[in-house]
Amino acid sequence: MEALFIFILKSSGLLAMFYFAYIFLLRKETFFNSSRWFLIAGLITSVVLPFVVYTKVIWVEAPPAIASTPIITTTENAVKNIPTSSQDAIVYTPQYKPTTVTVVEEKDFEINWSLILAVVYGIGFLAFLIKFALDFYSLHSVLKGRKIEQQNDFKFIDVDENIAPFSYFDYIVYNSSLYTAAELENILEHEKVHSDQKHTVDVLISRIFCMLFWFNPIVWLYKKAILQNLEFIADSEASKKIADKKAYQYTLLKITTHDTCVAITNHFYQSLIKKRIVMLNKNQSKKRNYWKYSAVIPALGAFVLLFQIRTIAQEKKQDEVAVVKRDTVKDSDETIKITKNTTDKELNELPGKLKANHNLDVEISDVKRNTKEELTAIQIKVKSDSGKKQTIKIDGDEAIKDCELAIGTDENGAKSININTDRNLRMPITIRNERIIVRNHGESDIAAPVPPTPPTPPAFPSGPLPPAPAVDMSKMPKPPVAPRNSKDKVAMQKFEKEMEEFEKKMENFQPNIDAMSAYGDAVSEIMSKREAIYEKEMAKYEIAMEKFNAQMEKFNYDFKFSFGDDSKDYENSMKQYEQDMKQYELDMKQHKENMKQHAKNMKQHEKEMKQHEKNMKEMEKQNKKA
Repeated sequence: MEALFIFILKSSGLLAMFYFAYIFLLRKETFFNSSRWFLIAGLITSVVLPFVVYTKVIWVEAPPAIASTPIITTTENAVKNIPTSSQDAIVYTPQYKPTTVTVVEEKDFEINWSLILAVVYGIGFLAFLIKFALDFYSLHSVLKGRKIEQQNDFKFIDVDENIAPFSYFDYIVYNSSLYTAAELENILEHEKVHSDQKHTVDVLISRIFCMLFWFNPIVWLYKKAILQNLEFIADSEASKKIADKKAYQYTLLKITTHDTCVAITNHFYQSLIKKRIVMLNKNQSKKRNYWKYSAVIPALGAFVLLFQIRTIAQEKKQDEVAVVKRDTVKDSDETIKITKNTTDKELNELPGKLKANHNLDVEISDVKRNTKEELTAIQIKVKSDSGKKQTIKIDGDEAIKDCELAIGTDENGAKSININTDRNLRMPITIRNERIIVRNHGESDIAAPVPPTPPTPPAFPSGPLPPAPAVDMSKMPKPPVAPRNSKDKVAMQKFEKEMEEFEKKMENFQPNIDAMSAYGDAVSEIMSKREAIYEKEMAKYEIAMEKFNAQMEKFNYDFKFSFGDDSKDYENSMKQYEQDMKQYELDMKQHKENMKQHAKNMKQHEKEMKQHEKNMKEMEKQNKKA
């Protein structure tokens, strides 16, 4: 529906553009045939141009692809304090897992304006379509069963009705008894021009546009301009074949007395007779004024540039794969494997052993273990003789996978050490809750901060409520009505018997009333306890959120300090974090809506309980009165 409204707006704008160009620039010119095609072109353009869309492609540089290698090694010194490539930076991994909250939405009454507008448009279109069909039927009634006189390409029909002369394609209809021979000749010359140049096509096209865009006043003005220009054409061509122009003008004035005209035809009578006579006596326009027809071209160009250009961004294809140069170990002297069962003693002895035997610097930190004493987190920093450094950090809840330290000499004969894992990872990823961060850098060694995990909002305590007692209040006995005459002994004795029966029935029904009261008290007590628990959890949650916000500020500061504000990886991490926080806000809104619904249900329950108490009081009142 939105696309249809946009099309209508664009089409209406184009129609207005052509109409005002004709009114202000061309209406007073005598280039009637050119103006005819200009106006028809405006109608066609207003329908076709909104569908013509020029697609503009903007080529952007694709991120460099990294060639896969079997060993994770260090990179060459490039830029200090900043990761040298996209694979060298930490990537923020979403930590927040949204809780599932069921929200009961109330169905509000909304007015479907699109449907209303569509119905209004359909009613208007149907009304004008019926009018168009009736006009065709009226024309068919005039032409049906008439004597036709064929002359060249024209079919003349002489009728008895008092109607204005008109032409419809090759049919020319007139009443010869209303005019003199000279007047009739002038009229037929005029109508022959309409018939010969197929002006009926212009009339039908303008009527179709008026049906489609009936709500647009510009369309009706546009139709009027087309019909007026067609009369200018017929008057101009007919006057060339008539010797006495003054007699032709008198004929125009005489035809104005005929009020009856057949629609969807070119009839001799048209309003604005004064303008037609003025145009008949006007001098021919100079040919240099043809430039006015091109005045609409810049406006069309501006329309296309503003509304008909769609921009698409595409990545350039990489002809060559960017490969990060890495060190390799040519001859391996020793391989040290670190597994989940490696002890703290072995880890503490490893740096000293490598320094003594190979003069290599190794630093092991951030060691964590689970309840089974298995390694779950470790950070290893190594430095080769060439001064190049590498860091691998494994962090998770489960035991780590095996990794190796390969010590040997590189192609230049210098001592080198590489860290290898069973997955050959170079990008930070999370696999089965195990986060592995690999960073290669030069002389500067930067520890990557880990973003904090947002707290989970508490859920309102749920649980079963005590079942409501099955009490049918309609079965509650009704007290008897006391007789109006208290001196009527028979009636009073009958009333006393009925009261005794009523009291017995009330004694039998009393347990149901007590059960309803006990049920209401039990539900109120349970909901009060749950509300108290929820308020305590919310207070804890607010404290946790304040702590989380403080941790996030520290995380942002550390990340900016280490990698800078211009780091693309930092921007990507922050975007991911913002998405998580937006999701978190949505969950909180849903949680809030859920709480509102719960409060509404509680109010409804209280209302029902009050109504129940009211009924009980009313019943007691009736009993006392009885």
